[in-house]
Amino acid sequence: MSVTDVTDLHEEFGGERLPPGQRKTSKFPVLSKSGTPDWNPETWEFTVTGAVEEELSFSWEEFKDLPSETQKQDFHCVTGWSKFDCEFAGVTFPDLAEMAGVEDDAVHVMFSALDGYTTNLPLDDCMREEVLFTYEFDGDALPEEHGGPLRVVTPHKYAYKGAKWVDGVEFLTEPERGYWEKRGYSNTANPWNEERYS
Repeated sequence: MSVTDVTDLHEEFGGERLPPGQRKTSKFPVLSKSGTPDWNPETWEFTVTGAVEEELSFSWEEFKDLPSETQKQDFHCVTGWSKFDCEFAGVTFPDLAEMAGVEDDAVHVMFSALDGYTTNLPLDDCMREEVLFTYEFDGDALPEEHGGPLRVVTPHKYAYKGAKWVDGVEFLTEPERGYWEKRGYSNTANPWNEERYS
């Protein structure tokens, strides 16, 4: 199995591997807005909607059958910790976007999750190979407390931009703000600029 190493991503943003104000940890703390939601692999559904040529819907088995890749990424939490060399496997955002066919007037993306969480990013920030819908962590199924069965990882942003328990992505023609963004967190969330709060 080949693994794509994207841990040099910080060079693009002109910063050190450990962003300012972060501390490196070997642990993987659990932080969520509420408890871990239940899910049923028989009824779970992932949807792609909005400004696309073809809205999509996948069962759990169908999603797992999509083309996937494994990446080594760093993970930066807005609360001040970073975990290096996380191995995530899943479907890249650009691959999913290509399947749906993004309309020319799409400018923004909203992710939704089983627990009601939402988070947003400009479309340009999503159309990167490192933005991954991941269902495996370090060779095992992604633990539910870390967002399993499926979460988004965004190594170029603070991790609140990557929804746990993600069950849908909507392509928007106007920017909108998600759960934490409406509550004072940064809309841009660049770790190397310490964009934690707005």
